Formats: sequence, structure tokens, C-alpha cells
Amino acid sequence: MKCRKPAEVIVLALCGALAGAGSALAQQQPVPPTPREVRPPTPQGGPTPAPPFSTQLQISSPVFAANGSIPSKYTCDGPGMNPPLMFISVPAKTQSLALIVDDPDVPKDLVPSGVFDHWLIWDLPPDTTGFGEGAGKGGINGMGQTGYLGPCPPDREHRYFFKLYALDTKLTAVKIANKKDLETAMQGHVIQRAELMGKYQRTGK
Repeated sequence: MKCRKPAEVIVLALCGALAGAGSALAQQQPVPPTPREVRPPTPQGGPTPAPPFSTQLQISSPVFAANGSIPSKYTCDGPGMNPPLMFISVPAKTQSLALIVDDPDVPKDLVPSGVFDHWLIWDLPPDTTGFGEGAGKGGINGMGQTGYLGPCPPDREHRYFFKLYALDTKLTAVKIANKKDLETAMQGHVIQRAELMGKYQRTGK
């Protein structure tokens, strides 16, 4: 048996100790986290998530967006028929619907109040889902005529508000000759209200 020198024994012991410590440290090293998947952003023009279901009364039109331009065919520059309208999420306790269409931008030298009423219609059944193009019948307008009267701004671009009201009563027995009568009859009976605004300017004005 060959005897090792003391110095050699010490070196071997140190190497063994260092190797054992390195092995222990290797076992204690944390495992690096798995990289998360990075998904590319949805390109512009891609699918848009559907909006959440709304329980609030809504009114919209397929022919013009909110704050958009009303096509001329629904004005005095066209046939003047009512635009198609859609009523959405009518409250369950609704007994009737009412619709007011007005223009608050009229010159006061023409109409002192500055507001002209293009359509007042009430006692619509609660299951009414809207009106088709030119299909709105009944009601009155600010000229004292029956039915819808299309926009006809005399000076510049005007705003037209389509205001839908869900009521907890019917107005059948109420005598209504103008908007003031209608608004008075609706007081205390409005469950929800929705609004759509469109704009119109005549060519050359």
C-alpha cells in the first residue's frame, strides 16, 4: 500500500468538500420560470369583442350612427319618410312607449322657443321593436299635421334628437295636442329614457 503525503491528503479532502458543496448548491438553485406565451396583438380591422348585454333602453338606426349624418331621403330634400328605428331592451314593466323627435337649433326669429317638433307619437305597445323605413304612422308634428316631418334646416347644420320613453302607464285617455301636453302626461311615469342624435345640413346652406 502506497502512503500519500499529508499535503496530498489535505488537497484531496478540500477537493472532495468543494465538490460536495457545489453539488448541494446546484440542487438548491431555483428552476427558472417557464416563459409565458406572448400572443401578437390583434391586427387593426380584426374581430371586435361583442359588447356586454345591456338592460338599459336603447334606440338606434341602421341608416345613421349616433351623432352621424341623417341621409337626405329622410329629410325635406328627399321623400321625407321616417328613418328606420330600432328599440332595444324595453323594460319588462313598460305599459307603453312614446317617441319625441325635435330640433333644438331652429333660429328664434322663426320659432321663439328655438325648438321644432318633427314627430310626437305615444301609446306605442311595449313590444314595439321600432319602425321600418316610412312605416311610422300616427302622431303629430309641429306643423299641426299628422305623422313624421323630415329635417329641413334653413340656415346650417342642425341636430335632431330621437327620444324614446318607456312608460308605466298608457296615455289613451289623455288629450294631447303638442309636446307640452305629452311631456306633462308623461311626468312621474317614465321608467327609462333613451336618445339618438343625428345631424343634417342642406346642400349649399
